[in-house]
This record gives sequence, structure tokens and C-alpha cells, in this order.
Amino acid sequence: MPSDSIVRRWWRRYFGDVQAETDAASTAYLASTRARVANRKAAIVLVTAALVLTSLNYGTTPEWLVSLLDGIGVDGLANRARDAFFASERQQFNTLMFWGAIELLSYVAIPVVVIRLVLREKVVDYGLRSRGILRQGGTYVLLFAASLPFILIASTTAAFQAKYPFYELSPGEGMWPWMVIWWLVYAAQFVALEFFFRGFLVHGLKCRLGYIAVFAMIVPYNMLHYQKPVLEALAAIGGGVVLGSLSLKTRSIWWGAMLHIGVAGTMDVLSLSQKGLL
Repeated sequence: MPSDSIVRRWWRRYFGDVQAETDAASTAYLASTRARVANRKAAIVLVTAALVLTSLNYGTTPEWLVSLLDGIGVDGLANRARDAFFASERQQFNTLMFWGAIELLSYVAIPVVVIRLVLREKVVDYGLRSRGILRQGGTYVLLFAASLPFILIASTTAAFQAKYPFYELSPGEGMWPWMVIWWLVYAAQFVALEFFFRGFLVHGLKCRLGYIAVFAMIVPYNMLHYQKPVLEALAAIGGGVVLGSLSLKTRSIWWGAMLHIGVAGTMDVLSLSQKGLL
């Protein structure tokens, strides 16, 4: 059937061919590179990933900052931080901004420093290519369209409504300015997330692991969703494989970031709508 032919062509283009090309490039790399060098690079990428994930697990809540300021005797700053995060009428917003700052620093700053100063490679080679990516946009639009029915179904569940949106509007509060500012930071966080998982991890490990780098990446990526609804955590497995493969295909994370932003934005809008806040 014609539809079967289209599916087979799509699968071969974005998975079969990508796997073959990535594995072939890995084999060529390993044949021309000393094992110690190849292993060193993979170890550096994995240890960096462990540091980033540790930073995200322990560093995104502001308690540690207040304790640090108290510990070093900077009482004025400690009191101002304590007020901003625990007593201010904008404590929710301030805490989310702190979360966003740690996310950006962890996902982007740490890997970039390692790429430039330790691996001595170009950051653009880790999924930041922009040339020629416009022609790939249709694929991501189709993926977004395919995800919409599942998002709509999930948005009706109690677990979804309890989790989203992250920024909870107060009674009578409008979208401007705090929700809009939060959405901009939230969007930037997804670009950073895509750079780390589909850029740094996938492209950092592909020479040593070949296409299996995608599956190595989805393990920590899936674990990142353990505090979210179970359907979202399960979807992250398939979504991680698809976005990882597309990153290898396009050498770019930009469309993946836009897809992630589109899905997250839709989830927030649906949640707000169902709560009668739009």
C-alpha cells in the first residue's frame, strides 16, 4: 500500500539510514583513533553529565544559596535572599527564576566549558548547526501534530492538572508580566535541555558508541521525568529516541527545541484553560 511505502521511507530516512551512517562513522573513528583517546572523550562526557545532573538535583531550590550566604557571614545578602525566596509576595516567581538560572547554567555553561577547555572542540559540532535546517521543519510539525491528541487526553487527568502550569496564577492575576516572563525563561530552559541531551550527550558519545549513544541518552532523560505524570515519563522514552535520531540526522537541536517548547506551551495553555484561568 502507498501508505506503507511512505512509512517505510520515513523510517529508513530518519532511523535506519541514521543508524547505519552513525555506526559507520563510529567504526571509522575507532579505527583511526587510539582506544585510550576514544575512551577518554566518552568518559569526560559521561562524568560531565553526572556533574550536570547532580547540580540539577541538588541546586535548583534556593535553600542552599541562603545557607551558603549565612555560612560565609554575608548577613545582608542572606536576609535579602531569604526574603525574596520565602517571604516576598513574588516568592513563587523568584523561586522559578532561580530554578531557570540553575537549569541554564547546568545544561549549557558546564558542557560548553568542557567542550572548549577540556575536549578542545567546537561547540557548534554538538548539535548547534543552523545551516540547511529549514527544510527539516515539516518533520517536526508532523511530530507536533501527532502529539496533540495525546496531550489533549493527558490534560484531562488529575495528575496533569496538579502539575501544570508550574507558575500558578493568583486569583485575579493576569498573564502580564510575570507569567509571560516565566514562559520566556521556561522556553530558554528547553533550548538548554535539548542542547545537553540531544546535543552534548548524543554528539559527544556517538564516536565511541555509534547509534547506541541515543539510547544511552534516554536513560537520564527519562529519569528527569520521574516527578511528572507517568504517561509523560513513558512518552519521554519514545520522544527521546525520536529527537536523538533527528539530532544525528540534522546535526541540530534547534527544531527539537522548538517542538519541545510547542508541546510544553500547549500543555500550559490547556491546563490554564481547563482551570478557567484564560
